[in-house]
Amino acid sequence: MKWLCRFLKGPKPGEPSRRRPQVAAGEGEGALWHQRPARPKIDPPRNENEELVDRAIAEPLAEAVKPPREKTHRGEDSNDDEDLTRAVQDSLNMNPYTPYNPYPPSQAQPIGHRVCGGCKHEIGRGHYLSCMGIYWHPQCFRCRSCGHLIRETEFTLLGTDSYHKLCYKELHHPKCDVCLQFVRPRVLGKPERSALQTVINCIPTNGSGLIEYRAHPFWGQKYCPSHERDRTPRCCSCEKMEVQPRNTKYMSLGDGRGLCMECLGSAVMDTSECQPLYHSIRDYYEGMDMRLDQQIPVLLVERQALNEAMEGESKGPHHMPETRGLCLSEERTVSSILRRPRIGGNRLLGMRTRPQKLTRRCEVTAILVLYGLPRLLTGSILAHELMHGWLRLKGYRNLNAEVEEGICQVMSYLWLESEILPSSSRHAQPSSSSSSSSYPATSSEKGGISHTGKKLGEFFMHQIANDTSTAYGDGFRTAYAAVNKYGLRQTLSHIRLTGGFPV
Repeated sequence: MKWLCRFLKGPKPGEPSRRRPQVAAGEGEGALWHQRPARPKIDPPRNENEELVDRAIAEPLAEAVKPPREKTHRGEDSNDDEDLTRAVQDSLNMNPYTPYNPYPPSQAQPIGHRVCGGCKHEIGRGHYLSCMGIYWHPQCFRCRSCGHLIRETEFTLLGTDSYHKLCYKELHHPKCDVCLQFVRPRVLGKPERSALQTVINCIPTNGSGLIEYRAHPFWGQKYCPSHERDRTPRCCSCEKMEVQPRNTKYMSLGDGRGLCMECLGSAVMDTSECQPLYHSIRDYYEGMDMRLDQQIPVLLVERQALNEAMEGESKGPHHMPETRGLCLSEERTVSSILRRPRIGGNRLLGMRTRPQKLTRRCEVTAILVLYGLPRLLTGSILAHELMHGWLRLKGYRNLNAEVEEGICQVMSYLWLESEILPSSSRHAQPSSSSSSSSYPATSSEKGGISHTGKKLGEFFMHQIANDTSTAYGDGFRTAYAAVNKYGLRQTLSHIRLTGGFPV
């Protein structure tokens, strides 16, 4: 009887099966493994041995359903009958074939494994969207910006993020800070439309297929290239363009220059208003052990008067495209601004000028500065021109333009630095600590400089440091490196002896 139980229970775990498993493969993805259904067969004639086996199975089953009093007591054979009964029941419930899966559980199936780019869940069977190797459930295909479903046939794909074409344009396309419209680039000929351009509704580009716009290197103000030709007002001090449309217009100075409201707040408008600033810069020079014994007149003049004086001056190069200051060494008559003009709308009214004859009593006749510039810019111009006067009065002769303009730019830069940086930061600078141990009080130490004024000062320092001209730009960078390495006094002594900067 035990051999019959083992026969009905089948092979034990780990014991090789004598019957070959049947495998049914799927159609390339997510294969389902199951037993192939057996073909119907005609039962063969039953022999005598099979009838004996059926009788041996049927008797214990009939015995199991009898009431307890009717059960036979056959001793050890009762246990064998129970084992046989359980074996028959297990054989009826068990699956005789073990499914065969060629892919281990840890290995992803090669086809049909898709993850939604929206919800990050696996995409099963059913409808889905795909683009450039990314898949979505239809309900997950939403704009990253507004969160609404994307139903249009044109959209923008940035990485794995999808956008409506208008949402992408609002979010990523550069917008002009002047006209507040999307940048209208300069188009050269007929543009060739790129794939990205087609997706985002053909944003106009230049001939190379790129979006083109301008940006200020310091302020970062973005604007259309067309504003460089359409006479959009630009501040003559900070170089920012006027934002349109806007109720507040730039102030017109009457000589072709415009001034923004931020720069107008600290603008120096007449000669008398410039005198306190001039004396504070002379004090700064004395603090650097560079005292000036002669009194050099300082005049604020209009643009035309400065240009006329520059044409008659034979010494030195002039900073182009516009000269804002001049150290005169010849006698002439100059028209200076006598009284500060009043503001009327967006114009200056009531300006009074006075012709003034300048006579030469020393190597320097006068210092002329363009009127209407902010205090820090006016001061940096004065510091530059005063250094020209100091060099001439101290006997520095026949210096080339790069050396003379370079060291003058260094003095302008150092004065701006003293105005906008705290005293602790200034003393840490090698260019200052090696020059002098005493400094005059500055507006930053007195708490008189605003955040706007500090940003303007940083911009003027940026202009000096990044000037592209040979005399003013390259000269400053060479001079500033020498002053940082050797100190101002030793650099000036080397210039006197050799006519150049120490290396």
